[in-house]
Amino acid sequence: MNDATASLKESVGRYGVWNAVLRAEDPERAGERAEAAAELEQLGYGALWLGGNSAARHAAPLIGATSRIVVGTSIQSIWEHEASEAAAGFAELEVSHPGRFLLGLGVSHGPRVEGYSRPYSTMVGYLDDLDRAGMRSGHRVLAALGPKMLDLSRDRAAGAIPYLVTPEHTAQARERLGEGPLLAPEFKVVLDADPSRARATARAYLARYLELPNYTKNFLNLGFTEADVTGGGSDRLIDAVFAWGDETTIRARIDAFHAAGADHVALQVVEADMTRLPREGWRRLASLLG
Repeated sequence: MNDATASLKESVGRYGVWNAVLRAEDPERAGERAEAAAELEQLGYGALWLGGNSAARHAAPLIGATSRIVVGTSIQSIWEHEASEAAAGFAELEVSHPGRFLLGLGVSHGPRVEGYSRPYSTMVGYLDDLDRAGMRSGHRVLAALGPKMLDLSRDRAAGAIPYLVTPEHTAQARERLGEGPLLAPEFKVVLDADPSRARATARAYLARYLELPNYTKNFLNLGFTEADVTGGGSDRLIDAVFAWGDETTIRARIDAFHAAGADHVALQVVEADMTRLPREGWRRLASLLG
């Protein structure tokens, strides 16, 4: 592990928060987002991961509202942002707030991108363009699920930020990456101990992802069946990709990712209303994580 990677791992810590509402640009809620980011830093989280197709401009106000926490994109789509734009956005934040912004890149999904083709080759070309623009590999991470993209995360980036995965995938990814690169999987948490209610909340949220073949293919590769990935997801799948239950159970589920080789876990609080910032949920998570 080189010094830069060790420093990155120390900066992001063991736990972060993944949230899509934090990246929103509606000005009437800007103060709320800044206040939430400052509180997340005070609660001890090491990183904020901005869900959706996010960019440096979404990270800038949150970085400005805080003093330490790292803000990363999860992800910036390589189809919707030119590499020169991404490099310039990174450079601007690096000058004003060194080490506070991490560019998370992804190939998105065929159903969401017009003209989607050759995602791996397109990512390789995008990384080449970033190199030519002067952006060093140590400041970017990739949303990698399969072996080829994990290899790119190891060889051309600082590590991987897999989304919607299990501890079993994390163990496979760590073996592929080796010890050095950052491995920071996202993991969803429903803070509800009632099985029926928790699974219903999880299933309603998961349904949108089961329409995307990158995820369903990965689930099948992990040993799930076609029956598991239909109808909003089987209980078996729900229980694998969401933590729910009492605090001891949820803590154990999160710990399983670290035991499997994760350096950092990006925790997404899932509630019935995903348009609001789950600030009480973040507080509860911080408390149970100690």
